[in-house]
Amino acid sequence: MQDIPRLIDTVFRIERPRLIATLARMLRDASLAEDIAQDAMTQALIDWPKRGPPASPQAWLMATAKRRAIDHLRHVKMAEKKHLKLAGAEDDGGAAIAALEASIDDDVGDEVLSLIFTACHPALTPDARAALTLKLVCGLTSAEIARAFLVAEPTMAQRIVRAKAALSRSGADYEIPRGAELERRLGSVLEVVYLIFNEGYAPTGGNAVLRADLAGEARRLGRMLAARLPNDVEALSLLALMDLQASRFAARVDADGNLVALPEQDRSRWDRLLIHQGLTSLERAQALASKPGFYRLQAEIAACHARARRWEDTDWPKIETTYAALLAFNPSPVVALNHAISAGMARGPAVALELIDGMDGLKDLEAYAPLHAARGDALFHLERWREAERAFEIAGRLASNNRERDFLAARQAQCRKQAGTS
Repeated sequence: MQDIPRLIDTVFRIERPRLIATLARMLRDASLAEDIAQDAMTQALIDWPKRGPPASPQAWLMATAKRRAIDHLRHVKMAEKKHLKLAGAEDDGGAAIAALEASIDDDVGDEVLSLIFTACHPALTPDARAALTLKLVCGLTSAEIARAFLVAEPTMAQRIVRAKAALSRSGADYEIPRGAELERRLGSVLEVVYLIFNEGYAPTGGNAVLRADLAGEARRLGRMLAARLPNDVEALSLLALMDLQASRFAARVDADGNLVALPEQDRSRWDRLLIHQGLTSLERAQALASKPGFYRLQAEIAACHARARRWEDTDWPKIETTYAALLAFNPSPVVALNHAISAGMARGPAVALELIDGMDGLKDLEAYAPLHAARGDALFHLERWREAERAFEIAGRLASNNRERDFLAARQAQCRKQAGTS
């Protein structure tokens, strides 16, 4: 019996997105859907230790949650009926509630996909879409989402409350859009899925080097999108990118949980099946359209790494060229930084340092740890030890992830050691 709370927690974490999606579709209220899903879990914590877990825990949670939702709707309907009676009007005799109750065991289908499209509703700002998706679909706490966005927890909690309120006011139907509306909203959905994956691939806070669960959720959403939209180039490309990046997870962390840089990774531990899946998705995307988009260009860069059996085999000129194309497509300081790094790998650290220091938007990245880490790496290879040490020190101070700070502190110590022996 002592394992039942753990079972409930595990089942709830897995089923939570489906529960909320189904309840939100019934209730047209995301906040209320969350509350009722939580109530179902609380009921499980009361019932299961007494009676033992049901044969199908997932079905029990769903049925309990749906019953509570229908009870809520019936209660609201009764209140409305009283008001209508006082006003001398008529109601529908509870037909809507009866229809919902009759369909309680129906397969809703595409529940989570409908929820992410709803969370990415155009009535919300881009930041609100991402925050709401992480909350509703992925089950992150407000504190975890706040770390991802580098804002205070109360600020993020209020942002999520406002997003839910805006969603309610929008009259969202909690369904997957179709036709032109689907095309219009797909870009924001892909953007949010990518943000979720990145928070799993390189968490912005905490002690973990990666969060495979979060990245896995993003990949699951990506597979759903690609399956539903098999001829959409960017949906396929994003799936390819995530699979190729995820193939390195086992090699990115050592036995002590520390970050392992790409040059030192044991490539025999890379997941060849994920690489095959990623390359297959990328090849399909390339066959569908000759002109690459934002995610396809990034997938092509990831493919260069995946195809290299050794660090020395990496096609850095190809990566530099692709980053240049990506920079033309999306001229942002972060892409410019990655282009500078790849140029340094292809043509030497002096080129990287020159490009970094001459970047447009350099001031926008002053508080961005990877900028200073990249400068530190270029300076290190130029044997400018003291300058490199200072750059790694700044990067470590700016890093929000504890493991990343440890990694940068080790690089800083390496520079100090080299400076002392030169």
